[in-house]
Amino acid sequence: MAEIRIPGQESAVQGNSRLRVLGIVLAGGKGTRLYPLTRERAKPAVPFGGKYRIIDFVLSNFVNSGIYSIYVLTQFRSQSLLQHLSEGWQFGGMLKSNFITNVPAQMRSEKESWYQGTADAIFQNINLIEQSDPHFVAIFGGDHIYRMNVASMIDFHMANKAEVTVAAIPVPRHQAIEFGVIEAAADGRIMAFHEKKANAPTMPGDSSRVYASMGNYVFSTRTLLDLLKSDATDPNSRHDFGMDILPKLAGTAPMYAYNFEMNRIPGEAGDSFPYWRDVGTIDAYYEANMDLNHVKPELNLYNREWPVRSTGYPDPPAKFVFDEDGRRGEALDSIVSGGCILSGGLVKKSVLGRGVRVHTGAVVDGCVIMDNCDIGRHAKVRRAILDKNVRIPADAEVGYDLDADRERGWHVTESGIVVIGREYSPVPMAAMLA
Repeated sequence: MAEIRIPGQESAVQGNSRLRVLGIVLAGGKGTRLYPLTRERAKPAVPFGGKYRIIDFVLSNFVNSGIYSIYVLTQFRSQSLLQHLSEGWQFGGMLKSNFITNVPAQMRSEKESWYQGTADAIFQNINLIEQSDPHFVAIFGGDHIYRMNVASMIDFHMANKAEVTVAAIPVPRHQAIEFGVIEAAADGRIMAFHEKKANAPTMPGDSSRVYASMGNYVFSTRTLLDLLKSDATDPNSRHDFGMDILPKLAGTAPMYAYNFEMNRIPGEAGDSFPYWRDVGTIDAYYEANMDLNHVKPELNLYNREWPVRSTGYPDPPAKFVFDEDGRRGEALDSIVSGGCILSGGLVKKSVLGRGVRVHTGAVVDGCVIMDNCDIGRHAKVRRAILDKNVRIPADAEVGYDLDADRERGWHVTESGIVVIGREYSPVPMAAMLA
């Protein structure tokens, strides 16, 4: 497998900066709170930011950090994700140690069951770890939007001679009820876990915030294998890292919290702040997309030293046509992806995916519009998420009368965001020659 070179001169292992690190991405989540965006796809496959999928962020973090040996564990509604991985994340075959390989659920447990938890997902594929024989295993979720230099976390793991390191992000104390909270000593050693408790202990030296687990782990390999095998024989376990395995180790094993605020990305300004968003709900997903439209967004997609990679499509450039009063193709404070044509329509504070058409007199305001949508003449769409291939007829209105939108069968959140599920598009097929 590929080796990773830990950057900088502060490495905890002097004279041995080349390590074998196996990356495993847990990408099998249903994402039920993102329905209807997850009606036909797993959460990591949901489009984001115009041209990306959610899973692109964790994979980009691994690759940018020098981790090139990666397994992606899938399960529910995986076809869209599998296609995306196939089209955008296949390395060439010259270096056999460089791979991003999809691993579908194979029911390798004794009961031939689906994955029962995060630890069970790894245990059912334990052979992949044993065959690779890495020094460390980085197990990360595939359903958050963030940038992270994973090599920095691995260096922290080595410096502390840890067996397990858990990425932790400081959040305000009042949000403790929403997260699994880590109780840590002053040196970062994890003493306990508290699952969604309002009175969870605060961070050492900071009574206003708590450590929230990001669900990203680095394990020393032998420790991970022993933990997985022991947990698999426990009939009372839910076979989950956060709920079962790690709480049992707290206070007894060398397990440390890695403060995500310590993480620095090459190419970023010195005063930049690490970015992480849980886009598990429609409202959170919408707001994270809207963040991208700011003049200086917290999530910088334009850092060439730390690119967010994705599938490359042969799209033509975006085009803005007509320059007449009442018929002017414009986009203000917006992201417009390749292949879009704004034909006399106005787009404001929105994110447009690939191949979107906005026709004469149409207004799109504060929306997330996914690939191949068509906004008809003089239609008005406000605070809405349109999944792929949606057609809005001429003169129609979306987001202006929420009761009417609900009657049409569209999903409307409590905050008033309208979500229109995807429409199917034809699949081109080769024809047999007679």
